[in-house]
Amino acid sequence: MRTLCASTLISEVLVIGFAGLVAMKDPDLSVATVWTVCGVAMFLCVALCGMITRPGGLTLGWALQFALLASGFFVPTMFFLGALFAVLWWASVHYGRKIDEAKARFAAQQSA
Repeated sequence: MRTLCASTLISEVLVIGFAGLVAMKDPDLSVATVWTVCGVAMFLCVALCGMITRPGGLTLGWALQFALLASGFFVPTMFFLGALFAVLWWASVHYGRKIDEAKARFAAQQSA
C-alpha cells in the first residue's frame, strides 16, 4: 500500500506545482499567497509519503485529497484533477491493502 500511495502523492506534488503556476495568473491572488499555499501542500505530500503506514496517515491523505479538490474554487481545472486524484488515492489504498494481504499470504506459504 505504501508504494502505491506514495506514488500518488508524488504525482500530486507535480500537479500542485503546475496549479500554482496557473493560479499566479489570477489577479485576485498574490504570488506570495499562491506559493505559500502550494509550498505547504507540496511539503505535506512529500512528508505524507513517509507517514502513510502510521496512525492517522491515511486520514491526512484523505484531507489532502479534499483540499486538492477544494482548490478548484481558485483554479477550476483542479475540480477535475482533484476528483481524479481522489479516485487514484482510493484505488491506491484499496488495492494496496489487497497487495499487502497477498504478499503476507505468499510469505506464509513460503515459510510453511
